[in-house]
Order: sequence, then C-alpha cells, then structure tokens
Amino acid sequence: MDQSTFGSFAISASGMRVAKAQLDISAVNLANLHSSTGADGKPYRPLHLVSGPAQSAFAAGFARLAGARVLAVEAVEAAPRYTYDPANPAAGPEGLVAASGVDQVGEMVNVATALRAYQANVAAFNAAKTMAMKALEMGVEK
Repeated sequence: MDQSTFGSFAISASGMRVAKAQLDISAVNLANLHSSTGADGKPYRPLHLVSGPAQSAFAAGFARLAGARVLAVEAVEAAPRYTYDPANPAAGPEGLVAASGVDQVGEMVNVATALRAYQANVAAFNAAKTMAMKALEMGVEK
C-alpha cells in the first residue's frame, strides 16, 4: 500500500476528531443553557469551535492534503437571557435572573451538522479501507 492510502485514513480520522470536538463543545453549551452564573460570577459565555486545515507538508512546491484540526475554542460574547424569578438568590432588584446566552436551536444545528460530518468521514474511511483490501486481494502493490 502506498502513502496516499494511509493519507486518506489520516484525513478521515482528522475529520472525525474535529466532528467529535464540535459535539463536545455543543454538549457543554447545552449543559449550561440554564446556568445563571459561572464560577466567576458572570453569566456563562457559550463556546465556539474554530477548525481549519491541518498543517500540510510541502512536496515539490505543492501542498499535500493533510486533513482538518481544531484551531481554537473561543468564548463568544452573547447577550444573556433574562427570566423573572424573584425567589432565585441570583435575582436582581427587579426579580430578573441573567441566564446564559446559549442559542439552543443553533447548538442543535451544530450537533446535527457534526453528526453528519462524522458519518461522512466514517463512510470515506470505510471506502478507503475497502479499496485497500481489494488492492491487497488482487496482489497490487504501489
């Protein structure tokens, strides 16, 4: 098997890692949907995953595909949601409690997108595996 076969496995695996990281970030955001304050006493700030291409190797002046990677996880400034709950100890003078600015619908879209991306990478991985197995069965080595 040649290097390109293993490269396709690595690209699919990197896509699966990024999709899993997005699922993890969305899970944290959804878990804090109803949080009134964080450890610092301020409303929870939703997290956002930034991904991009992995470092590519340069061969003969051309970039080789190297997959994807997580570049950063950033806290996003989101306006807090206010709910009326005068019995809550975190309530202000008007009885309003500041909750996180997590966009529940947006996070669910992120979850669905990440799941589809993960499934697509699994399908690409399996297709590369099937092609490699057929090449071995035929006795072809490159």
